[in-house]
Amino acid sequence: MVIVLEHDIRLEDKNEIRSFLEEKGYQIREIVGQEETILGAVGAAKVDPREVELLPGVKTVIPISKPYKLASREFRKEDTCVTVGPVKIGGRRIAVIAGPCAVESRAQILETAHMLRASGAVMLRGGAYKPRTSPYSFQGLGEKGLQYLKEAGEATGMPVVTEVVATDHIALMQNYIDVFQIGARNMQNFELLKQVGKTGMPVLLKRGLSATIEEWLMAAEYLLAHGTDNVILCERGIRTFETYTRNTLDLSAIPVVKKLSHLPVIVDPSHATGIREKVLPMGLAAIAAGADGLTVEVHPDPAKALSDGPQSLYPNQFEKLMRDIEALSAVVGKEVAKIPAIREAGGAAFSVSTGRSAGSGETLVAFQGETGAYSETALKGFFHFDVTSLPCKSFDDIFTSVLDGKAQYGIIPLENSLAGSVHENYDLLLRYPDIKIVGETKLRIIHSLIAIPGAALENITQVFSHPQGLAQCRRFLDDHPAMQRASFYDTAGSVAFIAKENRKDYAAIANREAAGIYGMQVLKEGIETNPHNYTRFAIISRTEKESGEKPNKAIIIFSAPDRPGALFACMKVLSQKNLNLTKIESRPIEGKPWQYQFYMGVEVPENTNLFTQALEELKTISEDPPRILGMYRV
Repeated sequence: MVIVLEHDIRLEDKNEIRSFLEEKGYQIREIVGQEETILGAVGAAKVDPREVELLPGVKTVIPISKPYKLASREFRKEDTCVTVGPVKIGGRRIAVIAGPCAVESRAQILETAHMLRASGAVMLRGGAYKPRTSPYSFQGLGEKGLQYLKEAGEATGMPVVTEVVATDHIALMQNYIDVFQIGARNMQNFELLKQVGKTGMPVLLKRGLSATIEEWLMAAEYLLAHGTDNVILCERGIRTFETYTRNTLDLSAIPVVKKLSHLPVIVDPSHATGIREKVLPMGLAAIAAGADGLTVEVHPDPAKALSDGPQSLYPNQFEKLMRDIEALSAVVGKEVAKIPAIREAGGAAFSVSTGRSAGSGETLVAFQGETGAYSETALKGFFHFDVTSLPCKSFDDIFTSVLDGKAQYGIIPLENSLAGSVHENYDLLLRYPDIKIVGETKLRIIHSLIAIPGAALENITQVFSHPQGLAQCRRFLDDHPAMQRASFYDTAGSVAFIAKENRKDYAAIANREAAGIYGMQVLKEGIETNPHNYTRFAIISRTEKESGEKPNKAIIIFSAPDRPGALFACMKVLSQKNLNLTKIESRPIEGKPWQYQFYMGVEVPENTNLFTQALEELKTISEDPPRILGMYRV
């Protein structure tokens, strides 16, 4: 059962509830969500829910109807994100795990790991113990393979995952790996599930060859019930009558499991198809269907692979897959997971009051608007370590919060694909020379019509939102002339406003996530006129962070002298250095009427000397020396 607690419950009452349930024979899990705190009580014990509901501090009791309790969506409404070192799987990230089927040698796994890291993989896979159909096939290198795998993971900063095939191997493997993989053949090896669950380590659980979805989730329940909170489900194809491919990839399982369970779901298109050429299209199809990531087999020379060569990608194929996922991610409203380019040493963070390094582990990121704003959604997709959002009333407040050390980072919108540039933020970047751009991210803007629970679409008479939100949903609002438009300072703020007003004829246009935060309902999703609606955000910080990676983009600003051909001369410098210009934006110079400065986005080549040389030449041509607003990697 799920016990929803009162918001102001006393600690003594909470402990009393826990003790009461434990005495009855239940195992207790506490979950603190955005909206409420719950206690999950599971076990073979029986108690009348009404008896629990009478305890002080209990708001309500909800029985769990599914046979899988801890894995069910009834137990936890919010999606679970599994954290493995610097990587998060779930939520708005698409995590790609890659590596060879088997660790064959130290040189092979090191070469593969460095190639995968450069292409964008965030976790390294490779088999040390291989369960093979034939006893004469390559069975893996055992502990030596684990040693090589760990070395490759540490050399590239990637956590490692490998399959465990026997309970005897668990203690040994814990010394070398970050994630246990339970293979398809062992999905219902219940003793193995129990022992792996007791380690408390993250587990990647593959669906059995002929397992139903319920059987798959029951296997996850074994892991959860015995100690681990971090289970990643992996659809890898099921056995059907079709023999052309190795298995049949059940893409429909992704949305089904997403509705039934809070656990993240990834897909293995390599084992699902068994054919190299089919891996890329089925991997992209899995992302489109809502998968939280992929696990893919890649080998430096698949023709010489000791196992599963026909389904292993060549390095160039994996590189293309990652670029295609990058292009698709914005369409499905997600961000491709990366090993953090902005890395926090030892989890340290700036003190809210002083800006100095503190040991609390809290990292504050300032954004404009109320909780649930699109900017907050974007920052959660960008940062791959735990951060705390700091709402600000204005864009200027973001800059001052970062400058004063109240926040370590800020996120600001720079450009919308429909409305164009956010000029205020370009001007603020010039006004605050100590603030630098250290990264960027993009987010697809999907507008929803949100109202209080019980409201009906046909009864809405007034719609609140930011003027841009109203403008971007003009066609929908034109089709509903009874809905009067009311401008509000912020999209998420308009949801908070209608929640406070509690009127069934009021609605707001905002991010779907805001509805959940303020306890509202979504009347209609995707009401924007143009679905090609994206916003590009910049991540700002007081000092540029060392990422260990070469930057591939720079934002610079300069002014050209007032004479014919001056701007052309500046552009010619970039052309001669073969530097690609991604954006140019002119802004008036404050205090100098009819004079302009130019913001430019430039791709920084592998040979960064070309960029440096171009800046030096621009100094001799431009009115003022060019200034770098930020250099970072995208």
